[in-house]
Amino acid sequence: MVTDRNELDLFLSGARIESSVFALRPDYRALLVAVGGIAPAASDDVSESLLGRAEAMARDLAARGPVEEIPHVAAWREAYRAFGAKPQRTRNSLEALLRRAPGGLPRVNRLTDVYNAISVLHQVPLGGEDLTRYAGSPRLVRSDGTEPFDTTAGGEMVTEHPEVGEVVWCDDSGVTCRRWNWRQGRRTQLHDGTTTALFIMDALDPMTDDALTAAADDLVGHLGPDVVSARRLIAPTTSR
Repeated sequence: MVTDRNELDLFLSGARIESSVFALRPDYRALLVAVGGIAPAASDDVSESLLGRAEAMARDLAARGPVEEIPHVAAWREAYRAFGAKPQRTRNSLEALLRRAPGGLPRVNRLTDVYNAISVLHQVPLGGEDLTRYAGSPRLVRSDGTEPFDTTAGGEMVTEHPEVGEVVWCDDSGVTCRRWNWRQGRRTQLHDGTTTALFIMDALDPMTDDALTAAADDLVGHLGPDVVSARRLIAPTTSR
């Protein structure tokens, strides 16, 4: 279990976003939140309340109009098209949750439930992974098509490779999330015993930096009183 703020800061300091990604969307920003000292727990009243609020919000949004017309969802659909993905077939994580939420979001464990609910409530794509399973720090790049991606097909573990030019999060061992925020790999996925996690919040206009900060505050505030956290916002003017 990582409970040292300096260790979390060091991990985040190594994160990078390639200039070729910002060339696709100059308005893109990523807020990385590393959290240690998480106490693993089953779904509880707190996570249930958050999920209930998220489901109610999703039903309200669905009643107002098509999900694909929600401003941040629409922006991400355009971002997917920019690198050749078809958003009607490979939906960004926010859109996928918003479409699922009216019929009920999954109940997995407290940690997963909380971050799924925060994603819907703040309308931001939000990925959660086990930080201790990373090999080096995260990088967002345009794939050369050779990077390994561990996933499942037909119930079996398989290794796939992203398409050339696809936007992917990766570390020194391979891809951790394909198509920006579409599908996470199995190696770094959260599990019932996760105590140190990395959360990645992806923003495009019209989402503001203040809105990103509010989402991060809400997330960390629901992970328990004893957690330690660190953050890093990466934007075109700050990425090196």
